Amino acid sequence: MTASPTEYSRRGLLRLGALSTVAATALPLAACSGGDESPDPLAPLLAAADADAAAARKLGGAAAELAEARAAQAAALKTEVDRLNRPKQEAPAAPAVTQLADFRDRLAAARSQAEQLVPTLPVYRAGLVAAVAAGCATLQRIDPALGPGNDAKPISAPSAGAPGGAVDSLQKALAAEHAALWVYGLVTAFLPAGDYGGALRAGHAEHTTRRDTLTQLISSAKETPVATEAAYVPPKPVTDAASAAALLASSEADSAAAWLGVITHTDDSGLRIMAMQALIAAARRGTPWRQEAGEKPAAVAMPGQPA
Repeated sequence: MTASPTEYSRRGLLRLGALSTVAATALPLAACSGGDESPDPLAPLLAAADADAAAARKLGGAAAELAEARAAQAAALKTEVDRLNRPKQEAPAAPAVTQLADFRDRLAAARSQAEQLVPTLPVYRAGLVAAVAAGCATLQRIDPALGPGNDAKPISAPSAGAPGGAVDSLQKALAAEHAALWVYGLVTAFLPAGDYGGALRAGHAEHTTRRDTLTQLISSAKETPVATEAAYVPPKPVTDAASAAALLASSEADSAAAWLGVITHTDDSGLRIMAMQALIAAARRGTPWRQEAGEKPAAVAMPGQPA
């Protein structure tokens, strides 16, 4: 029996103690910090994003998209840093910027710092910082002067297998990978192999690896991996190269969102690292498709998070 087509949309893929009383003479509690006086590990990321946004605005021109993205990252980080209100360290002054290429090492450093933090943070913060890392990775692809940056590492299943509490989010990621593979098959009719064949083959291979890894992980947890649908309905008709590129960009965004969902539903460091690499890979692969489709901005500031 043939399954009915499932609407291919981000929404469809993603649907996936009280404070103690104190005496009037007690010392006041540190706001929202639980008394933790250690420096906030997100503060350096915030300082770097703020400095990059300010320098890029001053430079103008081709740096405008970078300025917008880094400002969005800074705003998200500031909300979380202010919420915990932990002690702040004064950030060293960033080197002066005179050209777009001066941001190359700064983006690489911010991405690396964020990636290193993701396995160690509480789940909400891990998701926030993973999105910042992926956003820096996409910015490395928007202009040769900024990158190209390192591709994400190939994913592999954690040796400990899938924690039971993460299975639902892994199933959603698998559903997104099934849909992405269908999309990569569909668009070959609209994107000439001579111009796009290499990118299409690489994307298909990457999603195949992620699908197979997820299938293995979910099976190891004694659960049945979600099956692919017989067909999917794109949110908009695909009629030419531009609409095909737009569908690929949307598919990579759905994949990124699903993998970010894995990060925010597990404390397992190995699974977080795997999911972060998949998130970064999807975000970076979606960026040139957004450029091809003429979408603005080409780089998503916080991949995986709702627009």
